[in-house]
Amino acid sequence: MKSITINGSQRESVGKKATKALRNAGQVPCVIYGGDKPLHFSSPELAFSKLVYTASAHTVVIALDNGVEYSAIMQDIQFHPVTDKIIHIDFYQIFDNKEITMEIPVHTVGSSKGVMNGGNLRMPFRKLRVKAIPSKLPDFVEIDISSLKIGSKLYITEIGNEDYKFVHPDNTVVCQVRRSRLAVVDADDDEEEEDGAEEAAETAQE
Repeated sequence: MKSITINGSQRESVGKKATKALRNAGQVPCVIYGGDKPLHFSSPELAFSKLVYTASAHTVVIALDNGVEYSAIMQDIQFHPVTDKIIHIDFYQIFDNKEITMEIPVHTVGSSKGVMNGGNLRMPFRKLRVKAIPSKLPDFVEIDISSLKIGSKLYITEIGNEDYKFVHPDNTVVCQVRRSRLAVVDADDDEEEEDGAEEAAETAQE
């Protein structure tokens, strides 16, 4: 996974007056959790643009002016309700040998037969929660939709990876192709939908 370096200054004063003064100076108050104790620092708001205003996932190297660096991930961010300016960010410190959980973007590859026949591709999740050690975290989760026909569903258990695991129930639907009014349904699509209906009926009788 790609990493972004953010240069900052460690904060000694963390009261309301000091925090307000930082924001007035164009700085964003931040906290790093996960270590021995919370560490407070600040950085210019522009330093976070590549981290915040992107659909990609990144780890962060926070380089403080005292020469110390911390590897972390962004955990929470707060925006001003009127101006949308960043007013606070929480980070969580990460370690090479310790698993972390992070939301990773989903990318689709391939052409779905069901979509080409007029079906609608539905993706409930644009990001999936992935658990792994930092070096194994992917930049994105790739999903091949080539086999999806009208009525097909792709479950999270079908996109497993040895390097990481998903923090979602096994019955989570990652994407599906739903019938639309203009869809052209092939014979094998009909058979698949009928098989699914029969399975559902059998399950209900049990």
